[in-house]
Formats: sequence, C-alpha cells, structure tokens
Amino acid sequence: MARIVRQNRHSPQWRRPVALVSFSLVALLLTGTTSFAFTTPTASQGIVHGTNKKNIRLTALDGKAEIPGPTRNADKLICSFDETDFSGRTSWPYTAADLNRLDNTDDSKFYDSPRMVTHIDDMAIESLTEFYKNTFEELAEQSDEEATKKTIDILDLCSSWVSHLPVVDATSSFQYGNVVGLGMNQEELNANPQLTSSILQNLNIDPKLSSLDDESFDVVAMTVSIDYLIKPLEVIQEIKRVLKPNGVALISFGDRCFPTKAVAMWLQADPIDRITIVASYFHYAQYDQEANKEGGDDSNDGKDEVLYKWKSIDAYDLKDEPQEAPPKPSMGEIMSNPALGFAWMNTASAVQKANNCDPLFVIKASK
Repeated sequence: MARIVRQNRHSPQWRRPVALVSFSLVALLLTGTTSFAFTTPTASQGIVHGTNKKNIRLTALDGKAEIPGPTRNADKLICSFDETDFSGRTSWPYTAADLNRLDNTDDSKFYDSPRMVTHIDDMAIESLTEFYKNTFEELAEQSDEEATKKTIDILDLCSSWVSHLPVVDATSSFQYGNVVGLGMNQEELNANPQLTSSILQNLNIDPKLSSLDDESFDVVAMTVSIDYLIKPLEVIQEIKRVLKPNGVALISFGDRCFPTKAVAMWLQADPIDRITIVASYFHYAQYDQEANKEGGDDSNDGKDEVLYKWKSIDAYDLKDEPQEAPPKPSMGEIMSNPALGFAWMNTASAVQKANNCDPLFVIKASK
C-alpha cells in the first residue's frame, strides 16, 4: 500500500495525502510539475518512462523487471483502488441519511421539462470525449475480433440530448454498434443523434436494467449523474451484469449539480472524498450485502459472499495542469508591432480559459 501526494494540482485538496490509496502493481511518476511521493517504495512499484502515451513502459524500481502498463490516458491516472483502501472490507457503509436529498419528490416531475443544456463546460466536454476515444481505442486493441474495426456497444445511463462520444471516421479503430441511452426525458433522448435506441426509466425507483441482456455492452457510461442516485449499489451491480467480459464502466463527475437532488454526502464531500465515494460503490458492489447483513461482513470468518471481482478500479483527473500565460510585451514592442499585442491577448485569454475550465474526474472499473 502506498500513501500518495499529487502536487501542484488545481485545488488545495491535492496538496494533502489521499488516505489509503494504493497502486496494486505500480507507482506512477508523471513528468512536468506533477509527482507522486511514496512512503515505502517496493519492488512491486515502478516508474513511467517516456511521454508518448502510446509507448509507455513501466520498470520496477529495483530495475529487475518491466511491468505491462496503461498505454492510453496514463497521464490522467491519479490512483488505483483495491480492497485495502476502504474502511469496511465488504459491508455497505452508507446510511439512508447519507443518501438522503433535500428534495425527495418524484424525480420524473423535476425532469419533466427538457433541458437542452450541458452540465460541464466545453473544455471539460472535449477532455471527456478524448478520454472516451482513448478508452475505445484501447478496447479495440485488446479485441480478438477478426473484423477490421472493433464494434463497440455502449449503454449511456442517465442520458440526455448529447452523449459526448467521439466521432468515428475512416481512421478510427472502432465503430459503434448499439448505443442505448437510458434517461428521464424522452424529448431529450429523441434529440440525441448518437443513440440507436432509448429507454425511459427512473433508476431511483427501479435500478434494475431488466430490459437489457447479460453481457451485452462493451462500455457503460454515466456522465455527471452519479451524485443523484439513491440506490447506487443496485445500479453498479446491474452495470456489472450487462457488461461484456473485459468491458468497462466509466463514471464521470465534476463540481456542478442540482443541489436539491444530489445526495447529502455528495454535497458535504470535497473532490478527493467524491473520488473515494464513487470508487467505493464499485468495491462494495462486489459482495453480497444481504449475506453480510446476516453476520459475515468484516469478521473475516469465511462468511463473506463475493459476487464477482473487478479487474481494476482506477481514478482519472481529466483537467489539464495549469498553464502560465506568456509575458506581456512592452508598450514599445506593441507600438512597433501591433499584431504582437493582439497575439498576446489571444494567447493569454486562451490560457485563462483553459485554467478556469471545469474540473472533471472519471472512475473506470474494468470487468
């Protein structure tokens, strides 16, 4: 287990340790101003060599072995979770109060009117789309299909009028098969051009995905909606059921929400807490909570009922490192070359926009 600190991030929280976060195989040291500090390096940890995400290799700190590592999105990875990272090894720790909301009225009334808006800014959307693209390309590389392009079936939970999926073109290594959107407003779903079909369903009333077959999707995505679920355990268990072997669940979230509909513990949490909350949903969904209620849970007496195990549960920070604006030209330089002044203003504005974009995190669970 490694206690890690990620330095020079976007908010003060990143300058304090992430309690009990461990890398199962490797400890990533990223280039630039970002670094991880480890308390007790071991031979099972390693470092990343190179900045080309497609050609990263990982070498154990003792120099004796190369460890296969992530080839895409590696610069966004901040930590990986295992069972030692949570206070209770198997028992669901959250109470009804944790999942309570200020507005517990019927959600269908709240979402009755279509909202053709996005809940993250343009730069966050661009980062999410790029993350999806990298993930889909990874799935294509891992596929044993004989077809030229890997066909990816996607379930978009809590969907709306846009899914932020990358555009497929002639250079893509994948193509879309079924893209099913499940949401709360039919007008929004009908307006989504990337969906091949849609389901109108309130997961807070019925968390079961009964209309969907086992192992029918390569990807299950949920964008900035996990904070509204009052039955997250059941939803995550259903996500696992409908995922194909080697499929991935991608749960993204930021700092915006409808506060009256978000669960209590989400509103009280900082970004690190929220990362841990979402990761813990996947962790606890691995166990039979009904069996644990009968006395198995954390006693380690052999009664724990394991339903399944995720291959990995990883957290990603999609917001880029803060950039510095170029130095402002002197008045003399601007007078002699007015175009230089306009160029500086445009560049400084772009840097400020990038630095002020919405934070966005993704928890990725691999089946």
